[in-house]
Amino acid sequence: MWKTIIRRILIMIPQLFVLSLLIFIMAKFMPGDPFTGLVTPDTDPNRIEELRIQAGFYDPWYEQYYRWITNALQGEFGDSYSFQVKVSTLIGERGLNTLWLSLLSVTLLYAIAIPLGIIAGRYQNSLPDKLIVLYSFISYAIPTFVLALIFLFLFGYQYPIFPTSGTVDVQYDPGTWGYFWSKVYHLLLPAITYAILGTTTIIQYLRTEIIDAKRMDYVKTARSKGIPISKVYTKHIFRNSLLPIAAFFGFTITGLLGGSVFIETIFGFPGMGQLFINAISARDYSVITALVMLFGFLTLVGSLLSDIIMSIVDPRIRIE
Repeated sequence: MWKTIIRRILIMIPQLFVLSLLIFIMAKFMPGDPFTGLVTPDTDPNRIEELRIQAGFYDPWYEQYYRWITNALQGEFGDSYSFQVKVSTLIGERGLNTLWLSLLSVTLLYAIAIPLGIIAGRYQNSLPDKLIVLYSFISYAIPTFVLALIFLFLFGYQYPIFPTSGTVDVQYDPGTWGYFWSKVYHLLLPAITYAILGTTTIIQYLRTEIIDAKRMDYVKTARSKGIPISKVYTKHIFRNSLLPIAAFFGFTITGLLGGSVFIETIFGFPGMGQLFINAISARDYSVITALVMLFGFLTLVGSLLSDIIMSIVDPRIRIE
């Protein structure tokens, strides 16, 4: 298994190289340049031209790519001209916010979806099952930004239970319990929104797997041996039914680390998703290319994590 993991990591190297080349080429074809965001009515055009020359903007593309990828491998993605800080520093700050939001969202997501999926599958065609299926259809049909706006209006303004923006109240000092609970308090509403929207797929997969598993021969054999139905579910049906959920777990984690554009923008949460939108609006190409590269890397890592998790959860499945 360890040999396979190392082999998969080595395979990621040429994939990341191709991805970086595509990102660089697409960035070159985008309108404007990294200095376009600096242009104001009072900007001296000669100064902008000097910055382009200093940055090697007119060098051959392969020289620019080599310089860019070499710096990227060292964690240096240049400076953000719209935020006036280094891109690595900016992504580190926003990435930490998104990390906390992702952890809480994943916890709530599976805490809601797995019990509902189990109830719906075990008690098929019952009233709880019909209500859960109805909930799944509604959560699947409603767009992300619509639910986020509804929750923001209800719980942020109409009934001001949760804060409407930011990550922490300014009156608390870092390292105190008040600071910690303030951060959690600011995370709750966007995390709940994301969790509700993400439960549909897991509920439907789990429900379907449980319904199919109940008809399997090994379940009938266990029942014929007099094994209590509760043990049949816990030791056989539930365990096998959770395998597809485990397969998506790696993609779920890494997908959340990329941030949610709609949720973070609507709730004014300074994470990776909001940073991506702001960078596009400001034509901050240094930030855009770094984020796209990071998102591609997270996708590859998610695929690797899913394979590893599957091999751990099900002993019959080993990566050969």
